This record gives sequence, C-alpha cells and structure tokens, in this order.
Amino acid sequence: MAKRKATRKKKIRRKSSNNNLFQSSLAKVLAGVSILVLLVVTAGLLMHFLVSPDKPSKSVSPVKSVPPTPQTSAKSPAFEIYPSKKIPSVKKPVKSTTPAKHRPLVAIIIDDLGYDKKIAIKFSKLNAVLTFSILPHSPFQKTIAHLSREKGFDIMLHLPMEPVEYPDVNPGPGTLLTSMTPDQLTRQLENDLDAVPFIKGVNNHMGSKMTAASSQMYQIFTILKKRGLYFVDSRTTVETLCKPSARLFQIPFAQRDVFLDHVATVEFIRKQLNELVRIAQHNGYAVGIGHPHSLTYQVLREMLPELQKKVRLVPASEIVDLVG
Repeated sequence: MAKRKATRKKKIRRKSSNNNLFQSSLAKVLAGVSILVLLVVTAGLLMHFLVSPDKPSKSVSPVKSVPPTPQTSAKSPAFEIYPSKKIPSVKKPVKSTTPAKHRPLVAIIIDDLGYDKKIAIKFSKLNAVLTFSILPHSPFQKTIAHLSREKGFDIMLHLPMEPVEYPDVNPGPGTLLTSMTPDQLTRQLENDLDAVPFIKGVNNHMGSKMTAASSQMYQIFTILKKRGLYFVDSRTTVETLCKPSARLFQIPFAQRDVFLDHVATVEFIRKQLNELVRIAQHNGYAVGIGHPHSLTYQVLREMLPELQKKVRLVPASEIVDLVG
C-alpha cells in the first residue's frame, strides 16, 4: 500500500515537472516571437521616417558653340566677335509679376563711346541703368565720362588691345601690343587708364591676340589690381586667358554673354536682347555688349518696358565677382 502511494507521488511529480518544462519552453518561444515582431515593426518605422525616395535629377543639355557671325556694321570702330555659349532653354521663365529685387540681373555695356557725343546723350536719356565703356584718347572721352557720372552709370575704359589681324585691323590710339617691352606696356596702359576719368573697370576693345598672351595679361592685371578696377572680358577669342588671370590676381571679373548688334537689323537686335534675358533667367545674371548705333538705341528704347518686367538692369559692377 505504501509502495503504491510512493509510486503515485513520483508520477505526479514527473507530470508536474513536464508541465513546467513545457510552459517554460512555450514562454521562451512566445518571448522570442514578440521580440522578432518588435524588431520588424521598429525597422519598418525607421525605414519610413529616415529614408526618402531619390528625386530624379533634371538633365541639362550640353553647351554648344555657335559659328562666328561676321561684322556688318561699318559706322563705328571695328570690334571682334567671338560667339557666346548657347544656354539651354528655360522651362519656367520669370513672370512679369516677379518683384524687381528677385529678378535676374542684366548689365548692358555700351562700347566704343568717345567719338559721337550726340548718340551718347541719347543712350543716357533712356530710362535704364547702363554702363558706358569709353575709348581712351577719343575726342569726347571726358565729356561722355562726366555725362555718365551725372546719370550714375558705371564708367569703364574700353582698352584697345592687339587683334590677330593687326596691323590690317587697328584698334586705334592707345593700343597695347604684344611686341611691347614690359616698360612700354606699363607706360601705355597707365596712359590709357589716366585718359578717361571716373573709371571703375576695364573691358577689352578687340584683343584676340593680346588676351591670349599670358605673361602680358598678368602684367596688365597686376596694374588693374593696384588700381582697384574690375575687368569684363569682351571674349573676342576662344583662346582668351582673362578669366584665369582674374582668378590668379583676385580681380572682380565677368565676361560678355551676348553681342547685341553685330548684325545691324532690328530683328537681329531684338533676338539678341531676348537671348540676353534667357541667359539671365538661366544663370541669374548676364552681360550684354552693344555699340553706339542709332538702330541699337531705337530697339533698346522700344524693348525696355518689356525687358524691365523680366530682368533688373544693373551696372556692370553689380555683376562682376571674384573667380572661385
């Protein structure tokens, strides 16, 4: 009897031990599943909040060059032309309701001034901010410089430099030549800079040969640096070294984007002004160079109200900057 009781107790203890073991194993499994579920949910939340899908980048068409257009105007001093780079079309043009302070900047430089006082006066009376670039040793250089100052325009020296075609093409009095010694070049440059009063900057008149000569451009930029002047490259050759020279000497710099009037027709000048606006809308700023022609004055006067709804006309000094 006692033996049966002992056997029954052993069976009960064994059954209880098995139940406890099963319950412990089940608890461990449930705990493991819970932890796994928690990890999956946490990972999903992290992926949702921390990882955003990539946005496709906008592709920009490669820059293309345009063949040079021959000069057709014979009324003003000759100028060399190297075409601006073509900028891709802008999908969202600036609306006319854009506040002036948020519009793209455009500087319009009128070159070759100094030989015709009347046309300079006409341009000065336009309801626009312009930059006047005056040839040294020209008959009306000081008169036009004083006129420009009264209007609050930037005054630049339109510095004659040797073109590839020299001497068949002569930029005029005060030309800097690649054949000059360093002393001769310095004297001529200082003489040119002193000829036109109130200048804030310089841009080259012709110069397809000189602007491609590194040692002489370094010498020129050294003197401009000492005088605190900025430089705008008229870009009369693809070989120009003006930009790297400006970078080296840390001179405020810009370069011409569009020649406005090297083809003397109303349609062409309008097209070039629209191109100037388009480049400004693409880059945020643009530089256009025109010349003291009656036709240029006429088209600019007609288009100014439309232009000023799309861009803000500023002096060249507001566009130049140090080259990074």
